[in-house]
Amino acid sequence: MFVELMPLLAGRTVLITVAKVDDKTLRVNVIPHGKADDNPALSTPLTYTGPPEELDAELGKHLAGYVQTHQQTASTLAEAKATLEAAAKAAQEEAKRKKANVKSPTTTAPEPAATPSTASPTPGDAAPSSAPAGTLGLFPPATTQSQGGLAL
Repeated sequence: MFVELMPLLAGRTVLITVAKVDDKTLRVNVIPHGKADDNPALSTPLTYTGPPEELDAELGKHLAGYVQTHQQTASTLAEAKATLEAAAKAAQEEAKRKKANVKSPTTTAPEPAATPSTASPTPGDAAPSSAPAGTLGLFPPATTQSQGGLAL
């Protein structure tokens, strides 16, 4: 039983409790206590209930499977954390690069200023021009066709 627990004991404490449920049944709890920054999934306990003979014969096998699953979970969590950190770093670098591109002046030449004309505009020239006929607006053009007595 303790040989199976050795990998689980690397870097953490394991609490084992044994309680008598009734005259023929025991309950064994194996509770790993990790570091403060460990994921709570790595502190999931294993509880095994059965007669003492069955616990003697089977608990070692169940502990081995539990430890293997625990190690796989720890590995998966570490990989996910590394992937997330790499993605966050890449996003920060991309944001810095975009920010630097926005702050740096562009190398385009300034447009020449328009020269004022000598003719003075008349009030009729100041009226805004209407949109081209092919331009679509938000509302359909106003038409006054009559159909069945209703103006459309």
